[in-house]
Amino acid sequence: MSDTHHTPEAGAAPATSAGSSQPPARAKGEPRFPNGPKADPAGSHFERRIRSFQPRRSRVTTGQADALQRLWSRWGLDIDGQRVIDLPELFGNARPVVLEIGFGMGEATAEMAAADPETNILAVDVHTPGQGNLLALAERKDLSHIRVGNGDAIILLREMLAPGSLAGLRVYFPDPWPKKRHHKRRLIQPEFLTLAATRLAPGAVVHCATDWEPYAEQMLDVLTAHPDFENTVPGGGFAPRPGHRPLTRFEGQGLDKGHVVNDLLFRRVPHKELPPTG
Repeated sequence: MSDTHHTPEAGAAPATSAGSSQPPARAKGEPRFPNGPKADPAGSHFERRIRSFQPRRSRVTTGQADALQRLWSRWGLDIDGQRVIDLPELFGNARPVVLEIGFGMGEATAEMAAADPETNILAVDVHTPGQGNLLALAERKDLSHIRVGNGDAIILLREMLAPGSLAGLRVYFPDPWPKKRHHKRRLIQPEFLTLAATRLAPGAVVHCATDWEPYAEQMLDVLTAHPDFENTVPGGGFAPRPGHRPLTRFEGQGLDKGHVVNDLLFRRVPHKELPPTG
């Protein structure tokens, strides 16, 4: 969900009215995209808390706006926290579902979806240009097994997904919140993993990647210590980048600057049986 720090600003400005250099003004309260994602789908229904993301109001291109208007009703999901999603109904099939939190502009998500048509992807972000871009990519490449979620992934996990309903979780290049006073905003924390574990089926893999080494070390520590997960790497430690995770141009730019990218792959251990009562 714009939990990523590699998302660029979209390039072109929206279409303008004839004879004007500025986009037509919207009336107060009028939605930015009437048929698209809501500005704040969960509203004030849930408690305020420290969030791991910051919405960015960057420009939406004409193509992205068109995709949001045309495709949102078919492939979009506003995370309002008001219902539990029937995932087979959402996707139109009962294939495994992987949740991706923070997809930036969606190029890597689309590439992974194209390489694995038997896995449904629920990709969540709050970056409107990225949402439009991923919808456009999904249409162009006939990736009907992608759904684009708009809003807070914590509300999605806690309120809208059934226990054991996910076959995997991907968190690629989340915001590292490098300042010490902001570390509490980092997504990968013990309480987040406890929540995620309740929605992951046994054997589901959590795959994280970051180019911020102190955050990578924290991720490794909290995942290793968590009783619901085990490292897929024999002997522990970071994993080599798996072939199914594309090398994005932003990651390549980071590598050119000397950044070290670390992948972590941890498996959800079988659910513990509750002791008999009475």
